[in-house]
This record gives sequence, C-alpha cells and structure tokens, in this order.
Amino acid sequence: MPRRHIRVKGAPEAPLRAALAALRTDLHIPESFPPEVLAEAEGVARFPAVPGHDATDIPFFTVDPPTADDLDQAMHLSRHDGGYRVRYAIADVAAFVVPGGALDSEAHHRVNTLYFPDEKVPLHPTVLSEGAASLLPGQACPAVLWTIDLDGDGRTLTAEVRRALVRSRAKLDYAGVQKRIDERTAEEPVALLREIGEARERLEVERGGISLNVPEQEIVEYDHTYELSYRAPLPADAWNAQISLLTGMAAADLMLAYGTGVLRTLPTAPDGAVARLRRTAHALRIEWPHHVSYAALIRSLNPRRPRHAAFLQECTTLLRGAGYTVFRNGTLPTLTTHAAVAAPYAHCTAPLRRLADRYASELCLAAAAGEEPPDWVLMALDTLPKQMAEGSRRAGTLERECVDIVEAALLKDRVGEVFDGCVVEVEPRQPTVGKVLLQQPAVIGRIEADAPLPLGERLPVRLTEADPGTTKVRFAPA
Repeated sequence: MPRRHIRVKGAPEAPLRAALAALRTDLHIPESFPPEVLAEAEGVARFPAVPGHDATDIPFFTVDPPTADDLDQAMHLSRHDGGYRVRYAIADVAAFVVPGGALDSEAHHRVNTLYFPDEKVPLHPTVLSEGAASLLPGQACPAVLWTIDLDGDGRTLTAEVRRALVRSRAKLDYAGVQKRIDERTAEEPVALLREIGEARERLEVERGGISLNVPEQEIVEYDHTYELSYRAPLPADAWNAQISLLTGMAAADLMLAYGTGVLRTLPTAPDGAVARLRRTAHALRIEWPHHVSYAALIRSLNPRRPRHAAFLQECTTLLRGAGYTVFRNGTLPTLTTHAAVAAPYAHCTAPLRRLADRYASELCLAAAAGEEPPDWVLMALDTLPKQMAEGSRRAGTLERECVDIVEAALLKDRVGEVFDGCVVEVEPRQPTVGKVLLQQPAVIGRIEADAPLPLGERLPVRLTEADPGTTKVRFAPA
C-alpha cells in the first residue's frame, strides 16, 4: 500500500546530505553488507537453482521507474477464451538464498529495502537484487510464474503458480507505457494493461476497495535553495498496481484454501479516524457530503491539485494497523481481509525488497503442488510477523524523519513567513500542541500555541524554525 514518497532530484547540498547521513547513523542503518554475505551472494549469483520448466519463449516486459534495476515483476498479457490471461513472473529469491546461510540471516536482520531521499539500502546485495535475481531484460532468470485467467469483466477464473525460467524482453517505464497506450502505438501485451487495469479498477469499486493515488513529493535544488513539486501518479501506475493486487489476492485465496499461509491484513478504520479526516477535508475546502462514502470521495480527487494532494497524504493514516497474519493446519484467523483491498490479500510480488514475500511464494508453490511447505518456511512462520512489524516500524520512522529533514531544507530560508495551514492533529493531553498541514507547499509540521488548537480548522501560521541539521519544522499561530 502507498506510503508518503519523497525524493531529492539533483545533488543535495551539504547540510541536507549531512542530516541524512546522521539519520542513517542514528537509526543504525548498515552502510554495507558483511564480507561473508557478499561472498555468498557472488557465489550463488553464478550458480542459482535452475527450475525445470522453461518459459523463456514468453515475451515478458517490466514496468518500473526508469532508474530502477531491482525488478521484482515481469508480465505478459493476452486475450484468452473471451477474457484475458495474465502471466506474472516474480523474482525467485529462494533460488539464490540458502536457508540458514549468511544471506538468509542478513535478510532477516534487514527485513526490507529502505528508501532515503538520496539513496536506498537494499535487502539483498546488488549483485543479486540489481543483477542475477532481477528480471532485467535479456537475461534468463528463475521466477515464480503465476498464470491467472480472467473473464471478460476481469474476474478471476483460475490461478496457477509454478517455478519457471523466464526472460524479459523489455524494460519499460510508466511515462513511456502511458505514451504508447495513449497514442495507440503499444503492442497488444502492453495495450492490454489499460484494458485489464480498468476492468480490475471497476471490480475494486464494486467490492468497496480503495487505491490511494498518493503523489510523490520531489524536492528540486535551484541555486542553493529548494522548490517542492509533485509527481502525480499516471493511470499506467494504477493499472500496473492492479496486476500486482490481482496476484496478491490470488495468493491469499490459494493459501486460505490450503490452510497454511501468511496474509497482509488491515482492520476497518475506526469511526474516529474517518471523522478526523472529514474535519481535514472541510478545512481544505474539499466537499464531502455525508451520503458519499470515503472510497467514493478518494476516487473523485485529483492528485495534481495541491489541496487534493495534501488530503491524500492525510488519508494514509487510515492504513495504520496493517500487519502480517500467519495461520496453519486449517485454523484460519479471525481477520483474513485487508480493509483497503476489501478482500483477502498477501504480499508476494516484491521478494527482492521485502522478506515476507519469499515465504508467501513458497507457501503458494506448496499449495499449488499439494505438498508440505519446506521445513525452513514452517520454522520461520511464528516469528515472521514480529520481524516484519519491526521492519515496518523502522521504515516508518525513517520515512517520517526523512520527510522532516527534507521539509526543513525546503523551508530553511523562509523562517518568519506566514502560510495558510490546517490543524490536522491535536495532542489529547496537551491541546495547545499538534500538527499543521500547509496547503502550499504540502508540508506537515509541529505547531505550538498559547490556546487550544482548532482541530480540522484552517489557521494562518508562522514558520518559527526550519533547520535540516538540528531541528524539525516548527510553526506557531500567526
């Protein structure tokens, strides 16, 4: 599910670089991999476990940001029996990682790839994550291959999964795919991304699911200062995400029928959280009639409009509480669904960047074959949710701190200026302290007042502090 993305375009100036480096030190983020891990990665990169089934004749393609080399997924889309066939290849990390080895232990320590505005800290060494295990064009790679047949409305008819050797033919990016589809120059496997993606979006609406098109904040350096712009997601981003969601839902259904698995679950947001968002919408002058559902409102917003973008950022608070739920031997958990997906769902499509996905794939392969999962998978299930929760907390802390640092860099030369804000959070035990969200630029900062803050109300605020090296952004009522 979406998080608040932020990145620096260009070379960040010294204070920002120093602050980000200090954050990595404070959070004990590893600078590199231990020698034994690198040595094992170099060895398995040359000699992975090769699957028996050869699917290299299928012309797969990938859709990712243009600078990405850690390519977890490749797809091929086609028409089939009045509907569609989705072939979705997922990088087979288990073909490289020996259970209990140095690579495996380090992955359990790191849990997921961490993204800073200026760099990333990978889950696996780049010789694997951006090399031998990545579905880069032109190289044959071990993969977990899903074949999902859909009817003409995009509903799942059958889903099969097996190990296979695959070869991607093309590395595409979102803007390029969007351009080809809009200009009607895309070949059918690419053109069908829109047709299938839109069909799946209609089904998402039908079941009450929600996809947040959260814009990416981009900080661009100009003459030793910074400007904030948004990269709003393209329709192609959403269509591509629907293929991943389709696969995650198929994986969840397969594991639930099998009786052993690991789900990504999210309870329904409490009424208080939705009421808080209603107040924020009112303050941002976004109409939200009481007869309109939260899901319907989200679909009506345009992430290219600053007020809508700011509100979408706040909507991510309803995703708090997501976790991993393990079950086994036919005893199903009380909660099996993800509230935003509005269906059972599993993380299985990003094993190069997320530890749990390797285990979900193994459980799906065992379920499809009607076999017992490997012992190393069963032994890890009880501790996996806690490890993933700790990794998610660390990633969340990192994300919040990075946003604070970059926003301070953005505003460091504007201390004393007055901005239009909206009070989006008030501390229950200290109502004079809270958080304010600026409409332009879309910044969230701490505010301290002499009187109780008006939650959900618009408020002109003065910037009192902004230093990426020493403080976070601070505001006071103007």
